[in-house]
Amino acid sequence: MQPPDIHRLIQIIVEEIAAASHAPAPSRCACHSVLYECCPDRLRGILDAGATRIGLYAGGGTTSGVSTMIDHTLLKPDATRKEIETLCREAAEYKFASVCVNPTWVALCAQLLRDSGVKVCSVVGFPLGATTPDTKHYETRRVIFDGAREVDMVINVGALKSGDLRLVERDIEAVTTPCREAGVVSKVIIEAALLTDEEKVTACTLAKAAAADFVKTSTGFASGGATAADVALMRRVVGEEMGVKAAGGVRDLEGLKAMVAAGATRIGASAGVRIVQESRGQQPTAGAKGY
Repeated sequence: MQPPDIHRLIQIIVEEIAAASHAPAPSRCACHSVLYECCPDRLRGILDAGATRIGLYAGGGTTSGVSTMIDHTLLKPDATRKEIETLCREAAEYKFASVCVNPTWVALCAQLLRDSGVKVCSVVGFPLGATTPDTKHYETRRVIFDGAREVDMVINVGALKSGDLRLVERDIEAVTTPCREAGVVSKVIIEAALLTDEEKVTACTLAKAAAADFVKTSTGFASGGATAADVALMRRVVGEEMGVKAAGGVRDLEGLKAMVAAGATRIGASAGVRIVQESRGQQPTAGAKGY
């Protein structure tokens, strides 16, 4: 980036922060403590009427909408091969968007899901984001080589909070550049629970400047996960041309509805089977609550 570009980027960030600071505080519903506009009870009538934004899962018995929004996720460090095989089997059965796994499992998942239509997503710099850009660049290239078609990277949170925006930019570009060259989807995890609203705006602006495909709320390993308020803020900053992924703590259909209403276009969840079963009106089966 040349100095004029950096100055323009700083100007955009300042403008976004100013806009956010002058926006009226959103009211929250008393029943769920989420944004009033995202309240599941308030949205139920809209869903039943088939609203186009959320009508994807108002189809009564079909899973074609809700399942294809979900990255079926298993990122715990003690995941076994048997659990990964089960994850892939479920993903193929329910037609999830992807399975999201640690790099060590990418090659196996790519083999198991060949010709299934389900992508393999992996994580880079996970879960702390505290590795160097060149390390993340290599890790990205490696998971792509092994078969990943989507990459979720964690930003350098410490650099962001230190105000070192140039380092954060290089950190993100180290992942988005090889993804773009390989035709792979890139998602930037900002770890919203650790950031102020101003820092969230800055992180999303940097991700957009680096041509990422998505911004993502959380790793699921920090002090908090996705909130409707964070999703709404992220959506406002990146506009409609980028995806927003809500991850961490989305455990049921009502939670998914709230995130989509706030602006999420992808959901990361370990409870994907439960969510799809609920969308079908079925009682969740034993073991469907997530890994």
